[in-house]
Amino acid sequence: MLELDVAPERSLGCEQWEFILGMHFSQAVAIIQSQVGIIKGVQVLYSDTNPLENDLILYLPQDGIRFVFDATFQRLKLIEVFDMKLVKLKYCTTIFNSSDVVPSIQEIEQCFGATHPGIYDCEKQMFTLNFRGLSFCFDVDSKFQPGIAQCGLGSLQFTTGVSPVVSKMFVYAGNSLKICYDNQGVIAVPVVPLPVNCYHGLSYIERADIIRDKSTTKGLQITLSLQGSGLSRRQKIIMTKDLHFGISCQDVLSLLGSPSQVFYKSEDKMKIHSPNAHLDLKTPRRSDYFFNYFSLGLDLLFDAKTQRMKKFILHTNYPGHYNFNMYNRCNFRIRLNAEKHVPEARKNSFKDKTIEITAFTKWDDISDQLRHSDRPVVLNRSGCPNSNPFGSTFCYGYQDMIFEVMQNQHIASVTFYKTILDIMDV
Repeated sequence: MLELDVAPERSLGCEQWEFILGMHFSQAVAIIQSQVGIIKGVQVLYSDTNPLENDLILYLPQDGIRFVFDATFQRLKLIEVFDMKLVKLKYCTTIFNSSDVVPSIQEIEQCFGATHPGIYDCEKQMFTLNFRGLSFCFDVDSKFQPGIAQCGLGSLQFTTGVSPVVSKMFVYAGNSLKICYDNQGVIAVPVVPLPVNCYHGLSYIERADIIRDKSTTKGLQITLSLQGSGLSRRQKIIMTKDLHFGISCQDVLSLLGSPSQVFYKSEDKMKIHSPNAHLDLKTPRRSDYFFNYFSLGLDLLFDAKTQRMKKFILHTNYPGHYNFNMYNRCNFRIRLNAEKHVPEARKNSFKDKTIEITAFTKWDDISDQLRHSDRPVVLNRSGCPNSNPFGSTFCYGYQDMIFEVMQNQHIASVTFYKTILDIMDV
């Protein structure tokens, strides 16, 4: 049984680790992976068809806990203890729930102090006590409602003389809890920014704007958030960096810092499509290499000969993709001119129209606006049978971009390359 400290409006954890509201999904998974043998039977719940309309959930059935992450920001917004018998809980060194301590009304009031009167839900037959950033739910039969309204929840007694006990506990941000499940099952609670103490010396991306000139990509402009240093260590700093094709790896290091990983390309399965493939076999070739920035959702490819950037990849980190949880979501924005893709008779009315593509835009919407009808290339990352349980994705080329699209039509990644010859390196 886990023994955890409850910090209202902040976290649930212990001395070794802590699940903090606002932390990224990947950080929560890293905690669980570090507790192999202690936290068991973890499940990841998400929607294959509507990953943005349903919350992303880490479900711990053996510990009675659910960690609910916002589908858009992928940050922790709600902690729910749905089975109080499976976990030991304390607040400010006082244990209020364990195998020996029953979390009754009196126990909660004694541990947490006075609060506003409980709110009764007639439909669910449940009373909720709301503290700031913390709520307790009690299952109460409707026949006790009149007595509760007059005397308060603390005076409620069952026929056996036992007070109602907590059935669920919620940790969240805000003054009170209002859980609202819409038709898709989304829990409507506020999402807090990534806490500064969760940065761990890394930079995180706020936005990435693609720099384009007509039909050509020139680079990208990244807005970063990072932890301050010295006296400003508890503060978040925002800064903007520009990366253009042809920039050297040394300049990238000075702008973004060291990458999370450097990956050297060991093989090129698309080289057979090059008209000079037979010549490449006779001359030894040095490996191009990637700078992987996992917290930015970004990969930068450098040419082995010139040491300059010739390609970059933006990742959206959707559940159900082969690379899910490897990268943070890159919130990019691409603006394309739609003038060349409308009928000649309607060009004047569409003269100033631009198409904006983000990490949340579906490919079928993009292809309709771009009049894109080319057949895709099927990408299957499985190196051996059953190594990719999520299936293949589809790659669509447009100008100097390659969109990798999942079967639910969401964009998994976008690749930008400098020249048409570079497409052979994908």
